Amino acid sequence: MRYFCHPDLIVSEVNRIRRIPMVRSGAKYRTKQGFQAIKNGVKRLPRRLEAETLKKPSWLKARSPSGVGFERLKNVVSEHRLATVCEESMCPNVGECWNHGTATLMLMGSVCTRSCQFCAVDTGNPGGRLDLDEIENSATTAAIMGLNYVVLTSVDRDDLPDGGARHYSDCVRAIKARCPGIKIEVLTPDFVGRAADVETVVTSGADVFAQNLETVERLTHVIRDPRAGYSQTIEVLSLAKRIRPDILTKTSLMLGLGETADEVIQVMDDLRLADVDILTFGQYLRPTKNHFPVARYLTPDEFDDYRGKGLERGFLEVVSGPLVRSSYRADRVLEKNNVGL
Repeated sequence: MRYFCHPDLIVSEVNRIRRIPMVRSGAKYRTKQGFQAIKNGVKRLPRRLEAETLKKPSWLKARSPSGVGFERLKNVVSEHRLATVCEESMCPNVGECWNHGTATLMLMGSVCTRSCQFCAVDTGNPGGRLDLDEIENSATTAAIMGLNYVVLTSVDRDDLPDGGARHYSDCVRAIKARCPGIKIEVLTPDFVGRAADVETVVTSGADVFAQNLETVERLTHVIRDPRAGYSQTIEVLSLAKRIRPDILTKTSLMLGLGETADEVIQVMDDLRLADVDILTFGQYLRPTKNHFPVARYLTPDEFDDYRGKGLERGFLEVVSGPLVRSSYRADRVLEKNNVGL
């Protein structure tokens, strides 16, 4: 059976769409809160507008998400108009994680104060704006979704005096109060290395403290915002462990940016000196033509090799694979059940 729409309705809809301002990637725009931001975080750079020359290999094709748990959470998210990073970032692992009652929530808005060359989050200065209702809303979301494990992450908020540390802590406490038994991972900004802010988050009751290193030391200044730093991230992770030895610490790297195998091994050694427990490796994928290009695509065997080398060095778990993202099946590490890709 075919359904036809009246021509006048079609014209009306086209005119409505035309009135919606379309923001090009890399262009400045004004947010609904009234401040300026850059779409997808990185300005248009003519030297990078060339098409990606590398062909994506077959192993980067993600399976369509499915399963009873996934369908249930998808319906809950839709019915209650909840926002998850899992859906908004089109994570390739959303089906597997949701089937096991794990999801990631984004805190403190969608505009970051930093501009990293690998990240497609919009960049701007929110001017200290913070939605305090988000504290209870995050707890409500976790309860409605019936989560066993939730990851709280956020943009960088250098415009806030504490970088959002107290907000993280309040969200963790609210979720724990509403959902007894839930496990919480916090994937935080680096708080510019401020010890007091790291302590605020670490002592909130979170089960896992994560801060992403992103890449090897040589490439850090190339792809990360100048306010971030290789040593700074490692020190933040080390500090978290010193403040609360029982908390699990975690970091993630993207591979395929031009790093060498020796540099990756050096990262592992540096992280073990900081007593980091969990490490993940995933393939870097270029978000837009304005972002840093992919140097190469690693094979699944190379990812397996890095996992083996990491476990040999004493990490509690190394989750390594082309489609792995920061919080992939983090719940299984707490269960002492190696992920094993």
